[in-house]
Amino acid sequence: MPPLSRSKSNPVASTTYIQRALRDAEKSLFAPKPVVFAPSLARLQATQAKVSEEIDARIRPKCPSLPVSLLPEDDIKVEELLRRRGVIGKCVREQVSDKDLQRLRPGQWLNDEIINFYGQMITCRAEESKENSRENLLDVHYLSTFFWSKLKNEGYEKGRLAKWTKKLDLFSKDVVLIPVNHNNSHWTGAAINFRKKRIESYDSMNMDRAQVFKLLRAYLDAEHRNKKKKPFNFDGWVDWTLEDTPQQENGYDCGVFTCQFLETLSRGEEKFAFTQANMHYLRRRMIWEIGHTKLWTDR
Repeated sequence: MPPLSRSKSNPVASTTYIQRALRDAEKSLFAPKPVVFAPSLARLQATQAKVSEEIDARIRPKCPSLPVSLLPEDDIKVEELLRRRGVIGKCVREQVSDKDLQRLRPGQWLNDEIINFYGQMITCRAEESKENSRENLLDVHYLSTFFWSKLKNEGYEKGRLAKWTKKLDLFSKDVVLIPVNHNNSHWTGAAINFRKKRIESYDSMNMDRAQVFKLLRAYLDAEHRNKKKKPFNFDGWVDWTLEDTPQQENGYDCGVFTCQFLETLSRGEEKFAFTQANMHYLRRRMIWEIGHTKLWTDR
């Protein structure tokens, strides 16, 4: 047999193959890149934030915004109340006269009578709620505007503050509500929150609260020593303020802010639905409430 021989390569075929390979490579190089989904960090964070907001909205629904004015029929009733003379409303030992009620007109500073009447309505509602088993109301106790002046100027013993709670166990309450008058020039709200172990201060002018925390802690300890015969255990207790507490934009609405702070707290709320823009509405609403001896949220 003749020996096997290697076939010679075809130079034309080799050149064609190389040219085709180069064309394919060129097409691949300059062809549009395929779209690859790679979300940016900012997009991922935005998506996560949106999911968190939706969860928060389900767990803690936002407070409904307040109207800017009363309904016409309620506004007519308010005007009638403002024209009355004599005693406008009575609630247990508290009462409001026609002169007191005028304090709720725009630009007026609230007095003790208005604030204490409002606090008494809050107390009465809390007591009634025990019988009705209303879940959205706390077991609260209100200490009148004169409590703070006694505590600040005379102290627990000299001010005889032990008698203020002679017929009740302060420590069995969910929250103790306290209006605070600062040097007869500014009202703020304070609370002793037993449920959350907090001494709380709500100030519509965001002033220093050091004295409020100090004196209320001293009162709590003195009251516990008097009633329970031992010091109060402050383990786990904190001095607390709400970062976004509504702020007033004038020098006379602090009393309205204070009343609304205390009323909102009595319903176990952690946020406030009102702002300075709602003050005109809230003043008129408070006139209606005093005239009917009934809080608006219970109508």
